[in-house]
Amino acid sequence: MSESVEDRIARVSFGADGLVAAIIQQHDTLEVLMLAWMDAEALRRTLTTGRVTFWSRSRQEYWRKGDTSGHIQLVRGARLDCDGDAVLIAVEQVGAACHTGTRTCFDSDDLEPVVSAP
Repeated sequence: MSESVEDRIARVSFGADGLVAAIIQQHDTLEVLMLAWMDAEALRRTLTTGRVTFWSRSRQEYWRKGDTSGHIQLVRGARLDCDGDAVLIAVEQVGAACHTGTRTCFDSDDLEPVVSAP
């Protein structure tokens, strides 16, 4: 018997603020696109509608990626990390993932290591 959406959500270790980090990854290239936050309802909407929904900490409201920009994220899979405190959402990204208009939010090299590994 397959696990229900509610059973899956119950396995998530949401923080004291009721949120969990959601890492968004392109399903076929494995490119990391962005990180945002979900509460249980945002995760529920993501898992049941096929479109990624987040909780905006600054606006204190739900936002479905692409509703205003057209840059939608179609869910292709979801995984929970070993501690249950982060979710990895595999998506088909349509358009830019970052609010700056770039493909990924991780296109900066601002934190390049200053030392090499031994």
